[in-house]
Amino acid sequence: MRTVYHAELARLTEHLGEMCGLAGVAMEHATEALLQADLVLAEQVFSCHDKTAAMSAAAEENAFVLLAPLQAPVANDLRAIVSALQMIVDIDRMAALALHVAEIARWRHPRHALPEEVKGYFAEMGRIAVKLGNSAQEVLLTRDPRKAARIRREDDAMDDLHRHLFTVMMDREWKHGVAAAVDVTLLGRYYERFADHAVQVAHRVIFQMTERFSDGASAPT
Repeated sequence: MRTVYHAELARLTEHLGEMCGLAGVAMEHATEALLQADLVLAEQVFSCHDKTAAMSAAAEENAFVLLAPLQAPVANDLRAIVSALQMIVDIDRMAALALHVAEIARWRHPRHALPEEVKGYFAEMGRIAVKLGNSAQEVLLTRDPRKAARIRREDDAMDDLHRHLFTVMMDREWKHGVAAAVDVTLLGRYYERFADHAVQVAHRVIFQMTERFSDGASAPT
């Protein structure tokens, strides 16, 4: 019975890893849609989000089945399942944030949403976001706390880029008006939050494996 139970937990973990990978792909497509004003890629993000939402609902249902008293989970199992439920929320948000990027690309089409001088920032933010999504997937599947801790450094690079965006917009040379500034502000926030949720997934893996939440992170909620 315990063998079957742990096999189901392993399948849930694999499911979450696949969702992380899809969130990364969605952000990759969303970034290209944003940089190239590509409506086809933007629409692909919407299709990907539908798949992620269906996977999220299935993962949540599986997690609640594993919580059922019939399964008699022990303390370690309970921690794994509760962490999984929290990670479902984080990965959902990652997918939703990629969708928000694609929405802005679609709203502004056929025009480009980004002024030329900030495109490089968003190309790099997109690269880091995809890397973080892939790293979160790897951490979920390997359960390696050391790999989870390294994700924090990638998040720091995203935070630096996010801060630099405000420097660009506050410069007297900014000549693109309020609407463009609002778009850039929102987009920067979407990428920054995507990174934060990927980091949160890694922190939850650390908590699950060590019973301690990593330094610099809040306790799981």
